[in-house]
Amino acid sequence: MTTVLISGASVAGTALAYWLREQGLTPVVLERAPAPRPGGQAIDVRGAALTVLRRMGLEPAARGLANHSNGMSMLDPQGNELFRSEEFALSSGELASDDIEILREDLLDLLYGATDGVEYRFGDSITGLHQGPDGVTVEFEQAAPQRFDLVIGADGLHSNTRRLAFGPESDYLHHLGTYLSVFGTENYLGLDRWQTWFNDGVNGGVAMTVRDNAELRIFLGFGADAIEYDHRDTEAQKRLVAEHVTGFGWEVPGFIKRMWKAEDFYFDAMAQIKMDAWSEGRVALVGDAAHCAAPLSGQGTSLALVGAYALALELGRKEDHAVAFDRYERRMRPWVEANQELALIDRRNVDPDESTRRVNAVKNAIDLDEVLA
Repeated sequence: MTTVLISGASVAGTALAYWLREQGLTPVVLERAPAPRPGGQAIDVRGAALTVLRRMGLEPAARGLANHSNGMSMLDPQGNELFRSEEFALSSGELASDDIEILREDLLDLLYGATDGVEYRFGDSITGLHQGPDGVTVEFEQAAPQRFDLVIGADGLHSNTRRLAFGPESDYLHHLGTYLSVFGTENYLGLDRWQTWFNDGVNGGVAMTVRDNAELRIFLGFGADAIEYDHRDTEAQKRLVAEHVTGFGWEVPGFIKRMWKAEDFYFDAMAQIKMDAWSEGRVALVGDAAHCAAPLSGQGTSLALVGAYALALELGRKEDHAVAFDRYERRMRPWVEANQELALIDRRNVDPDESTRRVNAVKNAIDLDEVLA
């Protein structure tokens, strides 16, 4: 049995654990948080990622939890409507598509449930990696050191595994000049399966309904050069949002007030990770840790699901791990690079039909059977 430590109980990490077990390997998932992380934005499962969910038997359940929208409207800073659409939404593209828009926490619950029996270790993280010819000795903040055959980093944009195995984050992170926050609140606006966007050309956000109109997810974003801030200081992050998202009318001042009380607040830079290689010896990366495309791409979840599936199946061939890592990367890299380019489209200045065409071209550019042949 090959033992694989997966750092991060993310979408990529839990999906990888599922597929590694299916391939006869023994995954152990390590997560710094004390429990599966709640909250987060509505995410999209598209193209090849739908095939992955289908092969896991999770597509019907995911569709049952899907978030449905009747359309969107765009407001100027004073709250005047600029346009509306009942065919297209900036967060999810063409509304009549087969894509699944689902809350991150709901998808994670499905994946977590599908890995019943996999060992999860919450409330701990890696502090050291020592590679040898036959394995990796891993040091932890809490637990005693332990040897694993392989270590996979699925711990996101600010990957601790990547830092330990490949070097500082600054060598790989490319800031896109935007910051984004998201939090939940009740649907006190009475919106009916609708997304209301607002922007002044640089700053803005959206209020969108989730959970059958019972709740809102509020997104507030602003443009800025790289800012130094503590990734674990939520109050400092809220101050940054309040300082930058100003001058708006409509309901935006009320969103700011509700933000201060939100317990599921999330904030981070829109950034991409670009690396020459996703593996180093017996350590490899998957999902955002390897190649974050930024939420602006709308493809992060699909990349995570497909990448986890591809990596697990390559390791399941029971060949040398270096061969498996190389095949996984060669098959995924062209699609990853196309998705990273997708994030650079400024959808505010692109015709919705053209934006939809570009998204569809990328999401359908990979066929699982071909990639894994």
